[in-house]
Amino acid sequence: MRCLLISLTKDADAFGLPLPPGEGWREGVRSGFPHPNPFPKGQGIARWPLVLLACAALLLVAKPRHALADDEGFRPIFNGQNLDGWDGNPKFWSVEDGAITGKTTADNPTKGNTFLIWRQGPVDDFELRLSYKIVGGNSGIQYRSQEGDKWVVGGYQGDFEAGDTFSGILYEERGRGILANRGQKVVVDKNGKKHETQVADSKQLQANIKKEDWNDYEITAQGNHLIHKINGKLTAELTDDQVDKRAMTGILALQLHAGPPMTVQFKNIRLKRTRLADGHRKIVMVAGTPSHGSGAHEFNAGTMLLKKCLDKLPNVTAAAYYNGWPADPTAFDNADTILLYMDGGGGHPVIQRNRLAEIDQLMKKGIGLCCAHYAVEVPKEKGGPDLTKWIGGYYETGYSINPHWDASFKSLPKHPVTSGVQPFSINDEWYYNIRFPEAQSGIEPLLSAAPPDSTRGTEAARSHPGRVEVVAWAVERADGGRGFGFTGGHNHVNWGNDNFRKLVLNALLWTAKAEIPIDGVASTVTPEELTQNLDPKGK
Repeated sequence: MRCLLISLTKDADAFGLPLPPGEGWREGVRSGFPHPNPFPKGQGIARWPLVLLACAALLLVAKPRHALADDEGFRPIFNGQNLDGWDGNPKFWSVEDGAITGKTTADNPTKGNTFLIWRQGPVDDFELRLSYKIVGGNSGIQYRSQEGDKWVVGGYQGDFEAGDTFSGILYEERGRGILANRGQKVVVDKNGKKHETQVADSKQLQANIKKEDWNDYEITAQGNHLIHKINGKLTAELTDDQVDKRAMTGILALQLHAGPPMTVQFKNIRLKRTRLADGHRKIVMVAGTPSHGSGAHEFNAGTMLLKKCLDKLPNVTAAAYYNGWPADPTAFDNADTILLYMDGGGGHPVIQRNRLAEIDQLMKKGIGLCCAHYAVEVPKEKGGPDLTKWIGGYYETGYSINPHWDASFKSLPKHPVTSGVQPFSINDEWYYNIRFPEAQSGIEPLLSAAPPDSTRGTEAARSHPGRVEVVAWAVERADGGRGFGFTGGHNHVNWGNDNFRKLVLNALLWTAKAEIPIDGVASTVTPEELTQNLDPKGK
């Protein structure tokens, strides 16, 4: 900026414009500005705004106005210092000069292609921007990909190399091979046949790429439409209609290719998630860290079962984050609804740091929120007003109660969330005497049952003997979003109950504003699946 001001001052002098008065400018003169003295007091001040306009014009030339807007919504996923959030073979991957660096040598070759994987979350619809530099060899950016063996990845790849042929193409690693060569727009039809149109000259695109220097790569994935750009030029575009082969979600990774010694570097890695294309809905589920004994509070295993069921539905993408709050800074950016299934109370993850404010911003956009079991409990002073606003009510310590009891749901109200759910009975730690607003405006009870009066362990609960209590509910919020509270989910085995599970799956779709089948979400969970992925909890 100082150099720019010096230049602008010289320009002002060239145009015969005076410099402004003031000690700061006098100090500037002593530091090398061209005028030994400022203009006489009061002289030429009316002409100085012209210099300011000139400054503004030159600043716009130096940095176009759209440059800042272009970065709106992008979040860095590499901190420039270490490989936190990334995972690869340390024999090949490190951080050098603020850049992720993959390197092979004659003495340290890789036997096959190896990858540095971003472990913080899967990607679906997104825009990715980064800078790369390559010396020797071949590399690429994997997206919507799958991991096979450790650090071995297959799927869509934004290719680039030290040579002159493949930079910018769309390649499917360990799959269908080259899907779009450089300069091509390609449609792969449902049978796998490619329909190619050459829209740019490959040699001209290569001439736009700087050898052994930094280049900017941009990848956009929106539904089945994929776009690659290098240094602002479109290099490949694909519409993938081959449903049985294409990928709509998967991992992000960076490639280090087998072969002669090479060095590849990446920096300024930024990700922007975008709303899913073609009416698809995104459900983001967050599972808490292990707690309680075996078979209880199995947040991770329970969330995995729900995701397995959701993955079979058309037009729905389910993303799950396990073992606590997502480290992925983009986790909720394109969510249509969020499920929190975790421990609550004073340790509730949502009340830590600045998360209440972050979630509130999402709620104001009409994003749905579901809280299951302990996640409905927050302190009265911090979190209580928020959950009341977002899902209609919350568990308040000393007012609400959390006994284990056999709840018999003899009838269910007509509501989209109860579609296909039949009356059922089940034992769980059903919380009740939930703190709802006195008016209970807009709150729809979904599961209600009368607990034994012997379980009414708080004064507030004892004041209502024999009352039918609400243990699951829904609310339509004034901001356009939807909320769902569900107090069951202590006993992991209950996810094997079709009606118990269907109600929650229906609620996830309803809060995401997705269509619910007339008979609710059909799914199966086997006894064997109920024993899988349980947390290691010791004795």
